[in-house]
Amino acid sequence: MLVKTIKVKKLGVVIAVCIAAALFIFLVVYGVAHAYSDDCVTLETEEQRQSFIKEMGWEIDSSYAETSAAKIPTEFGDVYEQYNDIQKQQGFNLEKYRGKEIEIYSYKITNYPSGRENVFINLMVFEGRLIGGDVSCNELDGFMQGLKRSES
Repeated sequence: MLVKTIKVKKLGVVIAVCIAAALFIFLVVYGVAHAYSDDCVTLETEEQRQSFIKEMGWEIDSSYAETSAAKIPTEFGDVYEQYNDIQKQQGFNLEKYRGKEIEIYSYKITNYPSGRENVFINLMVFEGRLIGGDVSCNELDGFMQGLKRSES
């Protein structure tokens, strides 16, 4: 029987443990950040989109749905910068999608708190993932807000 021993210096052990701990922390932080990024909501099917809308607190007219294609501009003007500010407040950022073709799914909301008509939820989807969206009213005195329902 052959037994071989290796003498390890304390400094080497400390360095190895520190490297392992740093790697573990990096993987945990990366995993958490990735899990909560805007790419984590999959909206590939109608069922997934309607389920997400319900999670946001909205009821929709299931007989109405509109899909359109759009292109995120490569250069943002003032209006698009303001729109992206709404997206950033929700944890999204359209800057990384500049020049990309996206799909927009629009649904008529039937439970807006004020009882207002012509209120729609618009979901912006890129490669099956939610990248942004809004709730808006297209009337003359309309408005635009984030996706999540609030009572105010």
